[in-house]
Amino acid sequence: MATMTAVPAVSVNERAANLVSQLVADAAQLRLGVSRGKLGETLIDAGSKSLGGIAAGLRIAAICMGGLGDVTLTTSSATPRWPWTLVVRSSNPVIACLASQYAGWRLTDDSAGKPFFALGSGPARALARREPLFEHLNYADSAAQATLVIESSGPPPAKIVAKVAADCAVKPDDLTIVFAPTQSLVGGTQIVARSLEVALHKTHELGFPLEHVVDGVGAAPLCPPHPDFITAMGRTNDAIIFAGRVQLYVTGPADDARALAEKLPSNASRHYGRPFAQIFKEVKGDFYAIDPMLFSPAEITVTALESGESFHAGEINLGLLDASFA
Repeated sequence: MATMTAVPAVSVNERAANLVSQLVADAAQLRLGVSRGKLGETLIDAGSKSLGGIAAGLRIAAICMGGLGDVTLTTSSATPRWPWTLVVRSSNPVIACLASQYAGWRLTDDSAGKPFFALGSGPARALARREPLFEHLNYADSAAQATLVIESSGPPPAKIVAKVAADCAVKPDDLTIVFAPTQSLVGGTQIVARSLEVALHKTHELGFPLEHVVDGVGAAPLCPPHPDFITAMGRTNDAIIFAGRVQLYVTGPADDARALAEKLPSNASRHYGRPFAQIFKEVKGDFYAIDPMLFSPAEITVTALESGESFHAGEINLGLLDASFA
């Protein structure tokens, strides 16, 4: 049975570079702003001064996955009031989601008077490997170009650009940074397109061997945007926590697959039961005070490939989804 370690070497940054070239070529129709920064980096405004949209969000979600995942918009009867659903799939899910898509690179700069903070996502992470997570991933990229995606209302300062380029061992003019605020259509789309990534990150946190995860599919309803940051952030989280559905295909003992399915759903968390924005306000904006087990899809199926058995746990909560979205 194939595992992640048997996957031929592939560069998520090289694959993403091709998608970025197409994104830039179609910038006008996608309502994106493309410019050069102070150090020569390419900046793509996907929802700040430029409007952007769902179509751009779908493409940027695929860029976040390093070109190793498919992201589509379809309809689903599972959430009848919010039928538009983002479906994500990858046959290299650990690389696509954890080595690339996961927003785990903390970028901060206080030197310019106005503090800057953003979480970096996308294939540039696999070049820099600055996060503890990479100690557990059997993957490192090598490429002459790097692409980073950040949730931000503006481009990063020059100090951050220089750091990212240096950590990725590329020249600044070979670095592309895509930025979109959470409140934008692009931001909401590309964040909700992380249902599979969220499931894989919790899979890792639970201690399940990542090399046993060989394929995956995820879906979550596209949330309506909101101009308030906390409300918008809450909706993107709640789309997955209350209505995300993921199926993982794994190798290894069926009992391990059953145990994983039982532990993965969000309703196993002590903080489950209220919209995320409400929880966030109650903990006074301290993410680390929120139970990390909350960040997972509502419904999980884990299929044990060697036995053919599938194990299901969790459920969609339409009432809490409506409380968040409406």
